[in-house]
Amino acid sequence: QVQLVESGGGLVQPGGSLSLSCAASGRTFSSVTMGWFRQAPGKGRLLVAAINRRSGNTYVADSVKDRFTISRDNYENTVYLQMNSLKAEDTAVYFCAAAESWGPGMEFDTWGQGTQVTVSS
Repeated sequence: QVQLVESGGGLVQPGGSLSLSCAASGRTFSSVTMGWFRQAPGKGRLLVAAINRRSGNTYVADSVKDRFTISRDNYENTVYLQMNSLKAEDTAVYFCAAAESWGPGMEFDTWGQGTQVTVSS
């Protein structure tokens, strides 16, 4: 069974940067897509960014475009989320997830435990 383990969350001041990592372990990991979601208190879980592990194509939500970058290391089965110019509204629990397909119909069926990102002075 595949497990996704996030790391890199924490407390950062507004305007600062954080880098999140998500490592997949377990049986042969073949998911096409890995993504990052976030969930703020009292709100739903939203897709922030996703990457096609084969082609490298990416999706980044408009709300974080130009500030967040998603990348992957297929050899290490790891996906990264570089977050720059962080704002208070970026505060949330960030979840890594994997999907078997890429595109509008992709369904994320494997999830990490989440890592807290808090942006505050």
